[in-house]
Amino acid sequence: MTLEGTNTYVLATTRGNIIVDPGPLIEEHLCAVSGLGPVLFTVLTHHHLDHTEGAAWFHEVTGAPVRAQDPSLCIDGDPLAPDGAYLDTPDLQLRLIHTPGHTADSICLEITRGTWRGLLSGDTLLGRGTTVVAHPDGQLGAYLESLAKLRAVLGPDHVLLPAHGPVRASAAAVVEQYIAHRQARLDEVRAARMAGAQTARQVVEIVYSDVDPSLWPAAERTVAAALDYLDAAG
Repeated sequence: MTLEGTNTYVLATTRGNIIVDPGPLIEEHLCAVSGLGPVLFTVLTHHHLDHTEGAAWFHEVTGAPVRAQDPSLCIDGDPLAPDGAYLDTPDLQLRLIHTPGHTADSICLEITRGTWRGLLSGDTLLGRGTTVVAHPDGQLGAYLESLAKLRAVLGPDHVLLPAHGPVRASAAAVVEQYIAHRQARLDEVRAARMAGAQTARQVVEIVYSDVDPSLWPAAERTVAAALDYLDAAG
């Protein structure tokens, strides 16, 4: 589910490092990150434990505020709002983009440093494969709207910095692949329904028959989101 693991990003500034997704409670990893220098603040891209479990421990060690869209995840810091706001960061621009869908509290961060631009995408976009719409917290309609929002703001030179998988040269190209993939999956879900599948599990057994069954529970959540989306669309 996490591919090679959860990526932690360290953005270096003259006032201290900005840490994005400290990750699970693995002290060796957290000590290595905190040992890179003073921490200005920590950002969580969403609430899943593989991103947030180590945040409280990391705060205790560094004293740096923890910020997230969900106020319950924040420690000595304000929630990340509003959408499109710029965080107070030296040496670079860090713009907040609310991207619900994978989860209701998912965010991305656009980085600009000089002429270089990147997108810290959390689990909204992965470096390999596609992400789960974690129904019922995650919603497919919201996810499709988030992909459309990213399509509108990304240029061809934005580097993709995902929470799982490798860095990709073009975030915009990945967004296009994701939009096409989601529409194709919706067509497959419609076809499975016409073939008699009623439940999310029955749809998974048809649509995801070529996928390792160990991943079917995650696929079932995405299919449940697709069924809700199709039902709402009529």
